[in-house]
Amino acid sequence: MPTPLDFGCIPDDQPAASIDLLLPGETLAVSARLSHWIAENAKSTRAFLKRVGTVRPLSSPLQAQQIVELPRQVHKKGDHDPRTDEARTRAMLAPLLSGQDMGLISEAGMPAIADPGSSIVRAAHSLGVEVLPLTGPVSLMLALAASGLHGQDFAFVGYVPQEPAQRSRRLKELEAHALRTGQTQILIETPYRNAALLQSLLQCLQPTTRLAVSCGLGLPQQRTRSATQANWQSGKLAATLPMDLPAVFLIGR
Repeated sequence: MPTPLDFGCIPDDQPAASIDLLLPGETLAVSARLSHWIAENAKSTRAFLKRVGTVRPLSSPLQAQQIVELPRQVHKKGDHDPRTDEARTRAMLAPLLSGQDMGLISEAGMPAIADPGSSIVRAAHSLGVEVLPLTGPVSLMLALAASGLHGQDFAFVGYVPQEPAQRSRRLKELEAHALRTGQTQILIETPYRNAALLQSLLQCLQPTTRLAVSCGLGLPQQRTRSATQANWQSGKLAATLPMDLPAVFLIGR
């Protein structure tokens, strides 16, 4: 179940956009019909359902929604390892075996893409359950489409190390691969470290390497800037980006 990309980005004194402007009608209809969920975060799931309830009647009130959270340890490290505890994962899908439909949901965007949830999808397939992805925003694809970089050969590499020397080494490895193969490299970072990652990219990349940065995708203030490293150096492009919002970084040629 995809969700809007504005989670955690809306100031308390500002109203959120109506959810029917952010998600297709079929996605909203399914979310209103479901009452059993596996979630990255139960609180954000209830907030999402509350927004859905303003445009579609929920099949069950918020208090009656059955929401099971994914284990905390998979939130950052992911659950893509086949050795993930399959028995526990299957237990979370118990309502499916009794005839209930279930939704897999993350805080923002598409679950199981740059977010946990892949172990749930694998378990559903193992149980012979139909898996139906619904239409909604995927920040990585939005950023790639807006970047001008190679959109037919790309790789999402997640987070780079926080330690400066290790981060520089990793960024140079990714740049070398991008320049050698033409494959666009896509990175993300925690918003409060966006500025540090951008600074590292500008220090590490060669002058002719192209860097694209998308901030606040799905929000009214969203911005994307794409240029060679040399053209980023003046600081004018970075000054136009809301770097305190979630961002996607892309490098290539």
